[in-house]
Amino acid sequence: MADKLEHRPLGRGGLSVSAIGLGCMSLSGIYGEASDAASEELIRYAIDHGVDHLDSSDMYGWGHNEQVIGRALQGRRDRVVLATKFGQTQNPGGPNGVNGRPEYVMQACEASLKRLGVEVIDLYYQHRVDPSVPIEDTVGAMAKLVQQGKVRHLGLSEASPATIKLAHAVHPIAAVQTEYSLLYRTEAEETRETTRALGISFVAYAPLGRGFLTGAIQTFADVDGRRAAHPRFQQENFEQNRALVAKIEAIAKEKACTPAQLTLAWVLAQGPDVVAIPGTRYPRRLDENIGALRVKLTPDDVARISAAIPKGAAAGTRYPAGGMKGVYV
Repeated sequence: MADKLEHRPLGRGGLSVSAIGLGCMSLSGIYGEASDAASEELIRYAIDHGVDHLDSSDMYGWGHNEQVIGRALQGRRDRVVLATKFGQTQNPGGPNGVNGRPEYVMQACEASLKRLGVEVIDLYYQHRVDPSVPIEDTVGAMAKLVQQGKVRHLGLSEASPATIKLAHAVHPIAAVQTEYSLLYRTEAEETRETTRALGISFVAYAPLGRGFLTGAIQTFADVDGRRAAHPRFQQENFEQNRALVAKIEAIAKEKACTPAQLTLAWVLAQGPDVVAIPGTRYPRRLDENIGALRVKLTPDDVARISAAIPKGAAAGTRYPAGGMKGVYV
């Protein structure tokens, strides 16, 4: 059993998680084929090495991800903070739809509880804001789930500051998650001004830039699978972004750590309100990510890393055009 990892609070309701958690999306074939048996073993490995924050969604594999986690958690449920999300709907041939109607909130939660094989979800997020439904109505339904004992804490994903304020007035929001890395941080940092003021914690997803900031993607030929759809990896943007990553690789070499570890340490150095949920399919990568907690950055280090990739320097938007319509809503 590993030593207890650094923990940070999620909101003000008593929730606490390892500063580095496990984003589980890649365990459902998003970035290449994943073996269910290997995925379950990875989750157990993570828990046994002190990672106690698991983040899923009913959209990852359209239920598959939650089923994998449910099997992996047998005998370990009391050792994790289990987070999942609802709100994205299948739209074959087009971008995902969204549904924030109160009756759908209840249906989605029941389905997630069944797939996960648990009686309560620790942190339940609205995955994408539904602009056709007042956020007060959606969060009102989520609050009923808390009253019913099916959910412990509430979260929002990719919500704008104005939406967060309206939601928090209905029921305390414990956490907001948005993509946050050296490559993409403008919206996240604007959001954090609001979340910090309200006592809401910030969960950084894709903190490694969807793998770009690990240094593993050296040439355009290394881009495969789901990554190929993201503008940051497309031919017209690749070289500019690769040059930015090279700057991080050089600093990591000086600090005797990996680029991924330097990047995660930078994210966590942004403030005690931030936790990160990098995803991986591999135990060695999980070990590497956890190792970021041993990387100590001075304020000068943080400033230098920030300057190496200035805000807004990345080429390409965070998502393809269709996906960008659903973020920061």
